[in-house]
Parts: sequence; C-alpha cells; structure tokens
Amino acid sequence: MTERARFDRGHTDDLMTFLAASPSPYHAVATAAERLEKAGFRQVAETDAWDAETSAASAAGSGGKYVLRGGAIVAWYVPEGAAPHTPFRIVGAHTDSPNLRVKPLPDSGAHGWRQVAVEIYGGPLLNSWLDRDLGLAGRLTLRDGSTRLVNVDRPLLRVPQLAIHLDRSVTADGLKLDKQRHMQPVWGLGGDVRDGDLIAFLEEAAGLPAGEVTGWDLMTHSVEPPAYLGRDGELLAGPRMDNLLSVHAGTAALAAVASSSSQPASIPVLAAFDHEENGSQSDTGADGPLLGNVLERSVFARGGSFEDRARAFAGSVCLSSDTGHAVHPNYAERHDPTHHPRVNGGPILKVNVNNRYATDGSGRAEFTAACEAAGVPFQSFVSNNSMPCGTTIGPITAARHGIRTVDIGVAILSMHSVRELCGADDPFLLAGALAAFLER
Repeated sequence: MTERARFDRGHTDDLMTFLAASPSPYHAVATAAERLEKAGFRQVAETDAWDAETSAASAAGSGGKYVLRGGAIVAWYVPEGAAPHTPFRIVGAHTDSPNLRVKPLPDSGAHGWRQVAVEIYGGPLLNSWLDRDLGLAGRLTLRDGSTRLVNVDRPLLRVPQLAIHLDRSVTADGLKLDKQRHMQPVWGLGGDVRDGDLIAFLEEAAGLPAGEVTGWDLMTHSVEPPAYLGRDGELLAGPRMDNLLSVHAGTAALAAVASSSSQPASIPVLAAFDHEENGSQSDTGADGPLLGNVLERSVFARGGSFEDRARAFAGSVCLSSDTGHAVHPNYAERHDPTHHPRVNGGPILKVNVNNRYATDGSGRAEFTAACEAAGVPFQSFVSNNSMPCGTTIGPITAARHGIRTVDIGVAILSMHSVRELCGADDPFLLAGALAAFLER
C-alpha cells in the first residue's frame, strides 16, 4: 500500500460532485442544505418565533437546524441537555467566488455578434476566463417574490481572446485587458439586439412562463468538470475551490458530528457566508448580522439571558476556513522564504500580525489540538513581508461578535482563476480536522 492510499479519495470524489452542483452561491447553499437534511437537519424560518424545540434537537432525534438566506447558510446542532450558556464551535467559510455577473440590462452586441453585458465580481484572474466554454447560473426572482434556481450547464457563452496577429506586443509586453471593453462574452449571432432575449431564454430553460421573471442574480461558470490531474492523480483541478472546498468540508464535518452517538460538549455550527470576495458587507456576508442573530436566538430560545449570551460567546471559537497559497514552483520568491506550504501536506494555519488573519498563539494551540485529535498534519502560512496580504472572514467574525477566531484552510495554486489546483488528499485532511474541532 502506498502512503497516499491511506487517504479517503471518496471524500474528494464527493467534493467534485459538490463543485459541479454548485455553480453559484445559491446552488451551493441548496446543495449543502440537501446534504444536511439527509443527516437529520431541518430548515427553520427567520420570520418564525423560535422556541426551545426550534433551537435544539428533539428527543425524537430531529437532528440539527439550519437557516438559509440567499447565498448564505447557518446550520447548528444543539446536543441534548445543552445549557443556555453552552459555547459554540463554529466553522466559517464563504460561498462566493470571483466571476462575471450579468448586468441589469444584459442584452448587448455589435458587428453581428450577440453579447451579454457583464460586471466583474471580486478579483478574478481575467485571463483565465478567456476562450472558456461558459454556462450561466444563479437565481431568478418571480413576480410573486419567490425565487427559482437556474443552471444552464452547457457551452453557452465565450469571451474570445484577440488573435496574436492583431496584438503583436502581447508576448513581450503581456496581456492587458480592459474590464469594460474586453470581457463581454458572445452568445450568438444576429444583427438586432432585442431587450429581454437573455431573460426570455432563461425563463424557458427554467420552465417558467414568459414575463414571469422580474429580477435576477446571474453569473457565468466554466462548464469543464473537476478532474484529477497528475501522473498518479495526486492533484485536483476544478472551479470555485476558493471557497467551496471549505463549505463542503464544513458540511461533511457538521453532518458527521450531528450523526455521531457521542454528544459534543459545545454547540457545533457551520456558517457559510456570501460576498466575501467583495468585502462581506451585506445581509448575507460575514460583516452582516446573520450569524450573531442565529446564535443569540439559539441562546434565548433555550431560556437564556443576555448574561448567558455573553458567556456563550466568550467561550466560543471559530475556525475561519478559506484557501491559501501553496508555494508556487515557478514563483517561489513571491513566498516567505521559511514558510512554503505544500499541497497534500495537510491544512494550513494562516498568521498575520497585522490582523489580516485572526490567528494568535492561543488559536494555534486550538488548531494544533484538533489536528492531533484527528491525526492530521498541518502547515503554517505567512505572507512575504514585501507582498500585501489578503484577508478573510476571520478578522470580521472576531471583531463583530467577540468570538476567538483562527484562520486556516487548504493550500492551492491558481487562486481566483476560473480553474484552481489543490492536492487531492488535502480536502479529506481538512474535513477530518474540522470534525475533530467541532467534537472537542
């Protein structure tokens, strides 16, 4: 048996299924909710009154609960007999990825080409979106205020790159893309651009009557499926691993803990937010009130007071799980010279003394204990002092809720590309560490 054979490739196979089923944040939370429901969770509405039965699992074993709001999901499992001041152990992640999103007036075109007007979401590697077969997915809002998911998962759009014969300087000077002029995809031919054509096409694709859609949140995605890569299949190439890899691992870990015969001492929580890629400031982002509201209502529904809420939050811990940078073999000088995370080396602990990551020494001890309990190796990541450091939902969660937070993740290459690359064993290792953390 090889060293790698001890890892569970079934988890990575399942991650590939999850990625393919989740071309938008709305699809990601629907897929996660479906998996949690199979583990006994049930949805509760934010507009309903929450009582003790809503907050906790019933004696009949109804499992955990979850709240959906747009592209975000918060799920939790209250063990039997948990006191109102019982602390929470939270896995935090985000459901959104950089991409091209459809504008309010989408129908465009010129010179006999029909195009879709798009806006750049987040910070994508624009060149990675060129000459890709793209589908279209997202959420349609109907006249009655209800929503419908739509996914055209076939080659529908393409952003064609300019031929080298018409841009002779591209090899020497590099590719220069104007976000407004150069990133509008084509989706057909026709001399006349007719307002409403794209939405009419999507209404038909979703099986809706003409004129039923009055709002939309739509985005492009590569239709190329995830795939193992490398001589021995030791790598995984796929879309949206930043950060659906963590959403999938967190969902699997929470479902496993809730289904276990042993009762955790804390309340396990999964919080997967939208809009991390553009600052998290929304009602479904980490800088919004969603997580705090859910946790507080859980405390109060179990008969707790503000004092119980304060005690619960003070004793809580959050693992903010997001992808990080593996050392790049062609650009090793861009990394810190003494911190070179490698793929398939286990999850990474992310540290930045300027609080771009929330990890401190006590957080390192917390994550060390979880990895030791799971038998999982881990690595440390810091940025090169000469390079600006990215950030995550970690510092936001810590500052907004006063909850001790640790930034972790999986090391990948090609972050923010339409197609990213990770080690095929690391998703399984991350899920094991998260489950051990939730069980502690």
